[in-house]
Amino acid sequence: MGTLTIGAVRERAPGERRVALVPEAVTLLHRAGLDVLIETGAGSGAWFTDAEYTDAGATAVPADELYARADAVLCVGPPDAETAQALRAGQTLIGLLEPLRHPALAEELTGRGVRTLSLDLLPRTLSRAQSMDALTSQASVAGYKAALLAADSYDRFFPMLTTAAGTMRPAQVLVLGAGVAGLQAIATARRLGAVVSAYDVRPESRGEVKSLGARFLDIQSPPNGEPGTGQGGYARELTEQEQRAQREALDAHIARSDIVITTAQVPGRKPPLLVSAAVAERMKPGSVVVDLAASELGGNVAGTEPDKTTVLDNGVTLIGAGRLPSAMATAASTAYARNLVALLRHLVRDGELVLDPADEITAALTGGASS
Repeated sequence: MGTLTIGAVRERAPGERRVALVPEAVTLLHRAGLDVLIETGAGSGAWFTDAEYTDAGATAVPADELYARADAVLCVGPPDAETAQALRAGQTLIGLLEPLRHPALAEELTGRGVRTLSLDLLPRTLSRAQSMDALTSQASVAGYKAALLAADSYDRFFPMLTTAAGTMRPAQVLVLGAGVAGLQAIATARRLGAVVSAYDVRPESRGEVKSLGARFLDIQSPPNGEPGTGQGGYARELTEQEQRAQREALDAHIARSDIVITTAQVPGRKPPLLVSAAVAERMKPGSVVVDLAASELGGNVAGTEPDKTTVLDNGVTLIGAGRLPSAMATAASTAYARNLVALLRHLVRDGELVLDPADEITAALTGGASS
């Protein structure tokens, strides 16, 4: 029985600085009996040198040698066309492959006999897979960085300050979406001293928001007093009048805020529009809106573009922040590598990578198509 060889490649997407493995992860995999290859220069964007990888037990090799030798190839984002063509039948590609957004890539790889494991397909409801949850680890980084980006772009103080020149009021921050990224943004903005409010369509988020010291906006209940819960405990469909009333209430809160951070995303689909152009025009000059959902599919904010900052005519700054984990490449890569180590520990048995279709984690990562 041969030794399983794992290879981590250099990311080639523009602006992507993360790397799938960091030196500490190499050490853990090497101790587990795996051979680890790292593409030359793969970690440079996250400030990891080839020497650090080799000291940890990896072998730094050119890309063509890595593809020739590796049994499993680790990446962060979906591979480009050249990388995809370099993969061979029998290899396994593991990463955030986004098959819902790139179905043709997934079909092409499967057709050539390349097995794929996409970490973004892992359900967060699987408690035993929490240590493998890369979406959560990267969203946490994004939420933290979003609050820092907002503070850096805002021309006033976040905390209340009492100085010889008088008292400076704290910034009013509104976070839309109380998932992992939203909660981290709330916590970070609170630590910076801002007064924070948050809103999420899920009423159960109220407790999490309040536990962080933020206010949960009470605009979920229908205005006519009827309960919002329907048959079986699920949310009932709101009438057009109820939806309009909720929209108007949320718009008023957005317009009064100094900072708005939006985090609502739907895997593989266009994100919901939370801040319209009309509402952005009502915001005060100097206000800042950070859109974590900005991508080629659109964003939560009208007019935002990924990795682009726009200042509107009324002085409101719109930031399309769709690649924030890459802006903190060292921390994001370290968290992501730990997710991969946990996954490999689950999949490797007796020196072999075993993809068991009966295993719920494997079935989820392969989209139910493991073999």
